[in-house]
Amino acid sequence: MKVGVIIPVLNEEDSIALVIRDLPREEISLLLVVDNGSDDLTAEIARAEGAVVLDEAERGYGAACLRGIANLEPEIDTVVFLDGDYSDSPEELISLVKPISEGKADMVIGSRILGQREPGALPPQAYWGNKLACFLMRVLWGIRHTDLGPFRAIRRSSLDQLGMRDRNFGWTIEMQIKAHTNGLRVLEEPVSYRRRTGVSKISGTISGAFKAGYKILYTIFRYRLSGS
Repeated sequence: MKVGVIIPVLNEEDSIALVIRDLPREEISLLLVVDNGSDDLTAEIARAEGAVVLDEAERGYGAACLRGIANLEPEIDTVVFLDGDYSDSPEELISLVKPISEGKADMVIGSRILGQREPGALPPQAYWGNKLACFLMRVLWGIRHTDLGPFRAIRRSSLDQLGMRDRNFGWTIEMQIKAHTNGLRVLEEPVSYRRRTGVSKISGTISGAFKAGYKILYTIFRYRLSGS
């Protein structure tokens, strides 16, 4: 199995080397770090650690992920998305791709709720926002997920099937809704979660948390009202 890893980053110079060094590199065929407009040394450090660095000028988590997808090599058959702030445990990539390699799942979501969390790693606004989003998915579609965790793996052919479009905060919820409506086999795998290195651009600020929450709710009701 050829695994490609996509890491969107924005000013992660204190953490990106830690993330890359903890990845099980023998399991990875392609490592893409997508720089979403950093004004520090993130890109230079990532290159020094052996990653292929891409630039995405449009700010947005989804925009960065889409840039990475567009640059995947043809032979990559499994894609892993991972944050660059060292809040996830990169070595757990193995447990996420295993169900896919064994033919048991098309997508595996790393659940921070089911796993071990360092105290304070998931701020209240993020924790309860995830709870609300997962509750609404269960009520509106019957989807039983515990988290919108960004650490996830998906079969390349399944990812292509979803036709992902969101360019910012709605990326993870769009993927989970579309996975359900497209009949993908989705599993959750417990993952550990620690306090991120540096300040979160989303849950760490009031404006970021508000924008993310609004976009997630907007995405949920947009797809429900469209009949998806």
